[in-house]
Parts: sequence; structure tokens; C-alpha cells
Amino acid sequence: MRSKPSILHLDLDAFFAAVEQRDKPSLRGKPVIVGGLGPRGVVSTASYEARAFGVRSAMRMAEARARCPHAAYLSGRFAAYRMTSRAVMAALRELSPLVEPVSFDEAYVDLAAGDLGDLSTTTAVEHIADAIRARTFEVSGGLTASVGAGTSKLIAKIASDLRKPDGRLVVAAGTEAEFLHPMPVSRIPGVGPATGDRLRRIGVHTVGELARVGVSELVAALGQAHGQALARLAQAEDDRPVVAERESKSISVEDTFDHDIADPRLLQMIVDRLASRVCERLARERLSGRTVTVKIRLFDFSTHTRSTTLAGPTDDVRVVTRLARQLLTDVDTSAGARLLGVGVSGLADWVQDDLFTSVVDDADNDAGAPGELAIGGTPENLVSGTPDAAPRLWSPGADVVHTTYGQGWVWGAGRGRVTVRFETSSSGPGPVRTFAGDDPDLAAYTPLTWKDPS
Repeated sequence: MRSKPSILHLDLDAFFAAVEQRDKPSLRGKPVIVGGLGPRGVVSTASYEARAFGVRSAMRMAEARARCPHAAYLSGRFAAYRMTSRAVMAALRELSPLVEPVSFDEAYVDLAAGDLGDLSTTTAVEHIADAIRARTFEVSGGLTASVGAGTSKLIAKIASDLRKPDGRLVVAAGTEAEFLHPMPVSRIPGVGPATGDRLRRIGVHTVGELARVGVSELVAALGQAHGQALARLAQAEDDRPVVAERESKSISVEDTFDHDIADPRLLQMIVDRLASRVCERLARERLSGRTVTVKIRLFDFSTHTRSTTLAGPTDDVRVVTRLARQLLTDVDTSAGARLLGVGVSGLADWVQDDLFTSVVDDADNDAGAPGELAIGGTPENLVSGTPDAAPRLWSPGADVVHTTYGQGWVWGAGRGRVTVRFETSSSGPGPVRTFAGDDPDLAAYTPLTWKDPS
């Protein structure tokens, strides 16, 4: 444990949905749900307006539609999310060389590794946290972030969760027990409904009560690994360092969940979705790879990776999905997983011509249309990019351009028609028009680079 609250955790609020609301003025202040739109789809992110109706990440999309039928359901624009994330991570690295991205929208920062002056007081760290939130808002085009800081990753993470959305909390060194112990035991990672029921049977309802239970009693109730891990976390024992991740020669995607997930069927559905997204990126970049990797972060923040290597490179979604499912079963997730990722490495500039040629249902094409607009969508920020030929499939939310009406996004598609709302992040809500699906004047944009206006 550190003697100063020098570990900071930043979490962008409802990230995917917030990017969509930023770039689509007509959706601001309205329920927005991003995820796989097919019958096996899963929610990636729900805006806070949608969360008011009980929608949350990793929920089956069918249940989300039942709870909030009037929401905007979008398939996602991962180039936009990736570019926004990179801008935020770069801003964090201006403060400290030790930045550990956890996902697109979440990172730990070791403040002690930067030249930030005295970190011994809560007030000093609060000033730094407020500056980080302001800089994040600036470089992301108006996205908010929740920030927590403390003497460990555990404390920093819980602190940021407690101040969502758009807040900050710094936990002073020496007050960790005072901070944790009054909380319900469900605040501790790894205490989901099943574990909570077992703990209630032995009289444990708060973190303080958990801290007072003997390790042997917890092991008897929960098993060796789970019981010992919870005993440590209840005492705020967490000495994990912030580790700057090096860029790897791979393509990977991952999702972090609002709540730990133990349902094996739901985890498999999420892995299927992640594998599909990886293969769509491989196809767009004309790459293939030999090694498939699954990354699993469990309830106790321990991270496990499993890999398998093929004889030759592939970008076949069926192969990657099958291998990712097998690798998932190699890790015990019965106590709950908080993050899943799928990646392909050992990349080669080679792709089979006959892959990705089968017709895919619009609803399952969850990586968006082949191209994206630059983040922000304002003309001065369009650094490069040219219209492609109109794609056969139009995904809800994908960015498009029309030779007459300009920039817009896919409102909906089906029966050979596509409906587009013409607006950008700076234009205000725009008009809606419908075209033939193969209209030659309508096209997607190839991915564009984002020129930071600062």
C-alpha cells in the first residue's frame, strides 16, 4: 500500500453512447443503446437516459428493447471510439509516463511517476483530478469522465464508481478502512448475487463485517481462491502496480462490464461478439493472423490470458469464434468476470478472397458500415477520406455522406431502403431522408484521422 493517494482511475461516462450523442445532436438527452442488434446481441453501453429504464451493459439486447423500446439502438462505430480513446490516453500520458489502459474508456494513472509536485494532501490530488477531467472534456470533444484516486487500484476504482457520472473522489491515505467498511459487501469486486447470498448466510452484509470474518470461514463458505481474495480486498490489501502497456502487433477488442458476469451462456455470447468485431477489423485492414488470444479479468482484478496458434493465418470469423470459445472454458469464471477480450496476433498482410463474402443480416453487422466520419464531423477536422461505393449493408448509426445533402448517419435500413439523418456534431439536429439502398449518391466514409483542434 502507498503512503499517498497517488493512483488515479479515470472512467469515461457511458463511453460508446456518449460518443454517439456527441456526434449525433438529435440523440442528445435521449436514451441511446449501443451493441449487437441481432437476436443474440448484447448491450455494450447504455446512455444514462437508458439506464434510468434499467438497461445496462452485457444485458441481452432483447431485454433492453423490452425495457426501453423508444431508445435509439445503434451498432457502433469503433474507429470513432478508438480515436477518441487515443486522444484521452495521450492526454493522460502528458501527466505521467505510467498510464495503464484497461479498455477504450478506462485507465489507471500513476501520479507519482509524473512531475506533479506534492501528492500528500487530498486537496492537491483533487486539483490534479479536476485538471484531468477538464483536459479529457477538451480533447474528447465534450465527453465527461469520473475520476477516483487513492493508495491502490482497488480504492481508486471504487472511488470513481461512487462519483459517476462526471465527478471525482480522492480517498486520503490511512482512511481506506473508514472508506470501505460501511459499504455494502457488493461493492467489493467478486461479490455478485450468488456470493452475496453465501455471505449473508454467515452474517456478512457490509465490507466491515467481511473484514472481521476469519479467512478460514470465508474459505469454507466460498472456496480457497475466492475466500482468500475477498479477505484481502476487504482489508484494502492491493499492491498491484500501474503498468504501462506496450503496443502489441495484434488486433484486439475487449469489453468491461458494469457488473461481474458469471453466466457462462452470456459470457459465450459476449466472446462471440468480440470475435466478430476482431474479424471485421482484420477484414477492413486486409490482415490475418495465426494466434488467437482470450483475455479475462476476474472479480478480484486478476487477469488471465489463454492463446492458441494455428498452422496458418486466418481472418475467418468461424475459426476465431470457435477457438475463442474453447479458450474461454480454460478459465474458471464461476465467481464472475469483469472484462473479456479477444485478439488475433501474428499478423500477415494476407487475406483469403472467399472469406466475408456471405450475406450477413443487417442486425448482426455490429461494427458499423465500412467507413466512418472523422470525430466531430466538422469540415475543418476532415483530414483525409473519400467516399466509398455504397455498401450492401447499412448499419444503424454508421456515418455516411450524400453528394447533395452532405454528412449524416444511418437512421435505419431494410426492404432495400436506407433512411439517413443529415447532421453533424456541430450542425444541430438535421432532417431525415430516405433513399434506395443502392443510391449511387450515398456512400460511407473511409476511416479518417482526427486533427486535435488544440
